[in-house]
Amino acid sequence: MPTFNEIENLEWAVGQINLFAPEVEILIVDDSSPDGTGVLADKLAENLANVNVLHRDQKDGLGAAYLAGFSWAISKGFEYVVEMDADGSHRAVDLPKLLARASKADLVIGSRWISGGEVENWPWYRKAISRFGNTYARFMLQTGIKDMTAGFRVFKVSFLKQLHLDGVAARGYAFQVEMALRSHRAGGVILEVPITFVERTRGASKMTTAIVLEALWLVTKWGFYKSA
Repeated sequence: MPTFNEIENLEWAVGQINLFAPEVEILIVDDSSPDGTGVLADKLAENLANVNVLHRDQKDGLGAAYLAGFSWAISKGFEYVVEMDADGSHRAVDLPKLLARASKADLVIGSRWISGGEVENWPWYRKAISRFGNTYARFMLQTGIKDMTAGFRVFKVSFLKQLHLDGVAARGYAFQVEMALRSHRAGGVILEVPITFVERTRGASKMTTAIVLEALWLVTKWGFYKSA
C-alpha cells in the first residue's frame, strides 16, 4: 500500500482491510510524506501485528514504490502480493474476491470495466478518459485486458519473479499498464474480477497531466516496438 500525504485515509483503510481480510499482512510504503503519514504508519505498526512500514527517502513515483514493496514481499517469502491504494478507492470488501481467484491465476485484476464492475462518484469525463485510455492500451498492446490501468491487483510471487522487474520503465500510473503487459507477454494466466471503485472523499489525487502523457507515450512506444 503506497502512501504520500494520506494521513486522512490511512488508518481507516488499514482498519477496513483488517475487518474484511484479517489474514493479510500489510506493508505501507511511505515516500516521506510531509503531512505525517509515515509517523502514523509507524504508530499503526506498533499497535497492529500485521502492519509493516517501509520508509523511502523521497517521492519517486508510484511504480518505484510498488517495486520496493514487491522486493520486500519476495524477501519475506510470501506466496501472493496485493497492490491496493490507501485512499479508500479500492474497497477492502472486494479484496476477498480477488484473493479467492489467486490460486487459479498469475495475476488477478480488480476491474472497473467488465460486467459487474462499477465506478462511484466520478464525473462523466473522468469515466470517458479512463475508458478511452484502456481501450487505446488494449488496442495498441493486444492484451485483451479490459482494465489495464487498474491498481487493485494480486500477483503470484513466483510469477512476479519472472517479469524482470529491474527493467520496468514506468514510474507513474503507466506502471500498471506495463506490469499487465509484461504479465501478458510472459504467458501469465490473467483474470479480471469486477469491483466497485470509489473516488476518494478525503485528500488530493496524485494524478497530473504529466502522468497521463507519460502513460500515452509509453503505451504507444510499447505497441510499436514491443519493448516492455
